[in-house]
Amino acid sequence: MPKKKKTVYVCQECGYDAPRWLGKCPGCGAWNTMAEEVLPTERMQGLRTGLSDASKPQPIASVQVEDLPRFRTGSQELDRVLGGGVIPGSMVLIVGDPGVGKSSLTLRVCANVARMGKPVLYVTGEESTRQVRMRADRLEALAENLLVVSETNLETIEAHVKNTKPELLVIDSIQTVFRPEVESAPGSVSQVRECAVELMRIAKSNGIAAFIIGHVTKEGNLAGPRVLEHIVDTVLYFEGERNAEYRVLRAVKNRFGSTNELGLFEMRDIGLVDVPDASRLFLSENASDSGSVIIPTVEGTRPLLVELQALVAPTPYVPPRRTADSVDIKRIQLLLAVLEKRVHLSIGACDVYVKVAGGIRIDEPAADLGICVAMASSFANRLLRPKTIVFGEVGLSGEVRAVSQAELRISEAKRMGFRHVVLPKKNYQQIADKAMGIQLYAAESLGDALRLAMPKEASSG
Repeated sequence: MPKKKKTVYVCQECGYDAPRWLGKCPGCGAWNTMAEEVLPTERMQGLRTGLSDASKPQPIASVQVEDLPRFRTGSQELDRVLGGGVIPGSMVLIVGDPGVGKSSLTLRVCANVARMGKPVLYVTGEESTRQVRMRADRLEALAENLLVVSETNLETIEAHVKNTKPELLVIDSIQTVFRPEVESAPGSVSQVRECAVELMRIAKSNGIAAFIIGHVTKEGNLAGPRVLEHIVDTVLYFEGERNAEYRVLRAVKNRFGSTNELGLFEMRDIGLVDVPDASRLFLSENASDSGSVIIPTVEGTRPLLVELQALVAPTPYVPPRRTADSVDIKRIQLLLAVLEKRVHLSIGACDVYVKVAGGIRIDEPAADLGICVAMASSFANRLLRPKTIVFGEVGLSGEVRAVSQAELRISEAKRMGFRHVVLPKKNYQQIADKAMGIQLYAAESLGDALRLAMPKEASSG
């Protein structure tokens, strides 16, 4: 009599498993996501090779530390997000909406690395090799050392890796790869988890840098178990609509670099192209009108000048509408309360719309003062002082708090031709003795900042 296979019910959103079906997942709270899966007959209990010495405990002071070798991808923006380049033996997960440019970017990177003389293996599970060749022709991504294969069986993929010995491995995508021992459909929680662990073993044991492409759900989150993000070394998310001209690549996890870095790309006929001067890009259509404020934001080590726009108008509707694009709506509601309570602006009965030109998301506190100034400017229909930038954090009592990297923000503003800066008083005291070559206005409270940014008679510069 054949032995009965053991099954378990696994949540397709978070990977929580239970011995019986449940309508609501106890792990993430999602409904109707528990699916029956057959338990694999053999689970990997750790790396199969090379662990006899590495697994022995040793004093931390005796651990040898050396600079991790990196190699360039041929894309300055991607290298910036990765922390300076790709580390052999690391695994990078690239996630984004369909059509946002994941395959185009990785194929171009493969060609760049292959032209450096390094062997590259591109494994596609969603396309044929002919389709990949057609895309490579369009992207001008042909290289002699770039090998391509259409395969989804993980055992066959490992055999190809052993034969070709690549320095860069690309899997497009992880949801199409399967292990024969796991009796679940490709893309299921069990398959994605087991394949990711096995690919990590292959990358670590062979010193191969691996790029894994992942799908997203309709909510924009990574499809499959959240444990996948914990397995890999780096997680990169593409931001931006598929029909938009520009894309933002942001690191949400990076064991070898900062998670605050972002890369900017422009979609052209030949694929995604680096955008090195982002400030000029976001200010190219700047219009001097009420409600428009330029704020300097810092992403990692990169300063960006972006235009923040606000529209405040009386409305007959109750309650009034609050809409925010690329800014946290809760932050807008908090700052509106501060404006009404501390500056006595009767703005509570108005519709308020706030957006960031260019679509880049702003979530740092240094943008608070710029948001307040933009909303007050639109409400009062008053222009700002020409060639002015504004930054600072706003507290609940209306005080303007200092922010980090003020000098970097001011230097970027000076490079872009701005001549006036409204900044927190504490930041002003820290840099007042330095020759910045730009007019600084110190604001201690939100009321001070509004008077300095919107004088009754704004000068012409």
